[in-house]
Amino acid sequence: MADGVPYVYTILRVTPCLERGESFNAGVVLFSRPGRFIGARTMLDERVFAALGGPASLTDVQQRLHLLEQIATGDAAGGPVAALEASERFHWLAAPTSTVIQPSPVHTGVTHDPAATLEHLFRRLVVR
Repeated sequence: MADGVPYVYTILRVTPCLERGESFNAGVVLFSRPGRFIGARTMLDERVFAALGGPASLTDVQQRLHLLEQIATGDAAGGPVAALEASERFHWLAAPTSTVIQPSPVHTGVTHDPAATLEHLFRRLVVR
């Protein structure tokens, strides 16, 4: 691990009103097979969500984001998808399955500490 380990990540974007096409970053999912790590951090900015409007419920989106975190970590409360192998969970999380919460294209990098990199990406890409 002297040179670091490769990782992939996707940004979770919330689109409260699909017709308007406006979205904002609400989470990051990071996976590193060699680093034996998968995790997700999410945060729904309620002010931005309300400003963009739309039919999506704030509570429903918050619950869905929390569920995605549970799936990433393999928490049994995340349901059957959470029981999959880490790589399968990441691919499931990085696949478009919702019109309200949409993953970005997958990005890559190299790190010495996947958990710290997840936190760094979360702070840089999600926290306002």
